Amino acid sequence: MAEVLFDHVTKVFPGDVVAVNDACLQIADAEFVVLVGPSGCGKSTSLRMLAGLEEITAGTIRIGDRVVNDVPPKARDIAMVFQNYALYPHMTVYKNMAFALTLRGLPKKEIDTRVREAAAILGIGELLERKPKALSGGQRQRVAVGRAIVRQPAAFLFDEPLSNLDAKLRVEMRAELKRLHHRLQTTTIYVTHDQEEAMTLGDRIVVMKDGFIQQCGTPLEVYHAPVNRFVAGFVGTPPMNFFAGKLLARDGAVLFDEGGAQIRMPKEKADKLAAWVGKDVILGARPEAMSLEGEGRFAGQDNTLPVTAGVVEPLGEKMDVYAATEHHPHIVARVDARSDIVTDQKLILHLDTRKLHLFEPGDTGKNLVL
Repeated sequence: MAEVLFDHVTKVFPGDVVAVNDACLQIADAEFVVLVGPSGCGKSTSLRMLAGLEEITAGTIRIGDRVVNDVPPKARDIAMVFQNYALYPHMTVYKNMAFALTLRGLPKKEIDTRVREAAAILGIGELLERKPKALSGGQRQRVAVGRAIVRQPAAFLFDEPLSNLDAKLRVEMRAELKRLHHRLQTTTIYVTHDQEEAMTLGDRIVVMKDGFIQQCGTPLEVYHAPVNRFVAGFVGTPPMNFFAGKLLARDGAVLFDEGGAQIRMPKEKADKLAAWVGKDVILGARPEAMSLEGEGRFAGQDNTLPVTAGVVEPLGEKMDVYAATEHHPHIVARVDARSDIVTDQKLILHLDTRKLHLFEPGDTGKNLVL
């Protein structure tokens, strides 16, 4: 186990394509950190540089006390699990898991002990004599993880390992990986484009866009206190609603005006917004920050938004209502599933102003109320 450090790391591909730009990230010993972001954001390139599969253009990467910029992959004391599992089809599960240890020249008895212990941890002991073609997708994934475990590395690297599994199996494997980390306490760096996967797995998540680290924090920190509009919109399902408008001052209060609908900011937010009165801003509201008139979830608040209902998606106890205003055609509110709503129905949404965010204009406009 070891600490991992990215110290001003940059990767530029031919054609001056900057894949990772001045990345600084410290990962503690035994921490589970997830790199998340859309395709092309630099997360996989970051992982490949850590693994030694891509050369670094600038900066330093450390694993433990060693600078590994020029250390070959096999000497970095890491184990990587890929999206496609990369199992040898002609070998049994046992031989797949034992292969790297055999190459290192470990005694057969130690190899056997490590393989069987890892198989027991992952519940694949009865599969050791099968070949990959006789395994399900979930079983192959467990074998790939088992092959990493037996090496007892300083760090595990996972590159979108669950993306080939069906939805039910992905949920099961997420829980499996979480239990595995709790048991082994090995430093883990995990790459995914799935923000739900990131939220459920990581001790911390690192949100990336266009090669830059946008925010790093615990899942709840990133969810409740996004530093900019991109992070706010990327993290959360359904995503945060955004409304373009202007800040106004009236009778000592600060209001957000959206085409005549006005939202009064609570004092703790208003105090931070004085310099933005009269300027264009973006208001952000998560679906659960909205309720229907009569639900009583945000009693005593009169901040409302008239909308027209569109598609309704029941989700058991809750349901998502896709709605629109004259100025904003895409709004999602998560409301009580017992609400009797039909398409084209006129609704009044109440907004919980304690949970609202205000951002500078622009895709990565900063959060003005943090």
